[in-house]
Amino acid sequence: MKITICFDSQPPEPWVQAVQQAFADAEVYAWTPGAAQADHAIVWAPPQQFIDEQTGLQTLFNLGAGVDALLQLKLPPSLKVVRLDDAGMSVQMAEFVCHAVIRHFRELDGYDADTQAGKWTYRKPRSRTDFAVGVLGLGVLGERVAKALQVFDFSVNGYSRSPKDLPGIRCFSGAQALPDFLAATRVLVNLMPLTPETENILNKDTLSQLQKGGYVINVARGKHLVDEDLLALIDSGHLAGAALDVFRTEPLPADHVFWKHPKITVTPHTSARTLRQESIAQIMGKIQALQRGESINGVVDHQRGY
Repeated sequence: MKITICFDSQPPEPWVQAVQQAFADAEVYAWTPGAAQADHAIVWAPPQQFIDEQTGLQTLFNLGAGVDALLQLKLPPSLKVVRLDDAGMSVQMAEFVCHAVIRHFRELDGYDADTQAGKWTYRKPRSRTDFAVGVLGLGVLGERVAKALQVFDFSVNGYSRSPKDLPGIRCFSGAQALPDFLAATRVLVNLMPLTPETENILNKDTLSQLQKGGYVINVARGKHLVDEDLLALIDSGHLAGAALDVFRTEPLPADHVFWKHPKITVTPHTSARTLRQESIAQIMGKIQALQRGESINGVVDHQRGY
């Protein structure tokens, strides 16, 4: 068995060594143009040349939960594209989102500004009944986030393309239910997969349907958000602000208005990072299952985009 690794930016050597340790009988190597044909590949944003040359691939394992960049390439319809189910990302995402929600709810940004100015201040406590949190996208990460938010006694709404039934979470599904989901939500957490249908989904029309004083947390993809629409709704007072971890251009350009906007918190796409050992263990389990002729989770539907 041959396994090749192809990353767009980070050095592949640590992954090559770790994968080789996990698959002692396999030949593991970093891809270079003209490299030998592999049976399986572990990739993040590979070039089209990689796909064109590696015609013998059985499976293409994509690091990270989102496969939007990968599906922009010309892939053979028969190629099995597999995304990671979790690999340590869901707990990180739950931590990040809960922190962002609580930071906004408790007005900790305001306290930070006051203490920096040497002010000792108090704010009237807010009621959780006025801060329903809506999780847009109830996949592996979204479901974990929704459950984590319940621990802090927030009212949690969830939206998904197909019906879901999660205890204690008010679930909405299908395009016809999106307006009701938005109207019931004060803090919106975006965890949708990026597809042609969901690109620009966070726009003037949808964000205007959030409750007055709404807050936006985007931890999915930058292309979900229409930047200008968000800024206009914040400046008009309909939205209280946003916490953004993903952007249309990354790194975020130095002159982008998000950097210095007083009501927007920027983080460098760090809400949930791929953990090497957990990822390799999951990939190893999936390859072994395939060798036994078993089905596996995480196989991507090329048409649906996730």
